[in-house]
Amino acid sequence: MTRRVVISGGAGFIGSHLTDRFLADGWRVVGVDNLCTGKRANIAHLRDEPRYELIQQDVSRPFDIPGAIDAVLHFASPASPLDYLDLPVETLKVGAWGTFHMLDLARAHGATFLLASTSEIYGDPEVHPQVETYWGNVNPVGPRSVYDEAKRFGEAATMSYHREFGVDTRLVRLFNTYGPRMNHDDGRVVPSFVCQALRGEALTVFGSGKQTRSFSFVQDTVAGIVKVIEEGDHDPYNVGNPDEYDIIAFAHEVADVVGDVTINHHVLPEDDPKRRCPDITRVKSLGWSPQISLADGLKRTVAWFREEIAAGRLPARTLPRVHRKQRGSP
Repeated sequence: MTRRVVISGGAGFIGSHLTDRFLADGWRVVGVDNLCTGKRANIAHLRDEPRYELIQQDVSRPFDIPGAIDAVLHFASPASPLDYLDLPVETLKVGAWGTFHMLDLARAHGATFLLASTSEIYGDPEVHPQVETYWGNVNPVGPRSVYDEAKRFGEAATMSYHREFGVDTRLVRLFNTYGPRMNHDDGRVVPSFVCQALRGEALTVFGSGKQTRSFSFVQDTVAGIVKVIEEGDHDPYNVGNPDEYDIIAFAHEVADVVGDVTINHHVLPEDDPKRRCPDITRVKSLGWSPQISLADGLKRTVAWFREEIAAGRLPARTLPRVHRKQRGSP
């Protein structure tokens, strides 16, 4: 029989690409999303796909999905600093109650469970590159703690269900992932730089721009997640690209694709990590490594954002971001 997967955050950036991958692999997919940061546009191309359904549901509240389920993937959460600072309590709830409810779903159906954790659990790291055995350097009361600690709690809950109830669990710590379907105004460096460059605006660089990031194209990240589900064990896996760029160097990479850019420096946000780069030795042992270069991935990403702006689906200039609760969002 066709296998069936439930993906929370299924209308989000990575969740929608995971949906495409599972459908291509022959699965049936149930997406669960309250559309807080996810978008129906990300899954609009699946409107007539008989093996796909979307349930609009906040997984922080109890729910059930009838029928056989083979895998449960928990990707529901605001994931960018602007989003989780907008929605701090909701971020904590989906990391705590949402994780419990998704774990309970997997346990009830005898399904494999995967938690989408994050490189943010390492905080501002004192170990470089970051290995899975590193416990992190996290400020538990800073503004970013709502996301960091929600994911750290989610990891603890996942391991508890594995040890206590024998749930077949996986943990992936995702590093910076980019590509088509990112929200243009979520504050992360790739959509910010790409959209600013396409609009002829100065790129916003926080601090000196010497802080580093690594960038994994979304198709590579999805392939790594699938590899962990299929062949991984219960301990955490870093999934990301170990090629490291400082932010100024990344700005020049964007310029190589879009054209000349100018830079405006702004004050560095509190607790912004200075270095971020994964050690991917563990996941490489499963036979996965990134395949798409930054230059190639940026070309695909720029092409998608350019088309969205030209079609009027994104604003032609950067607009001040309005707080979600001022817009009446849940």
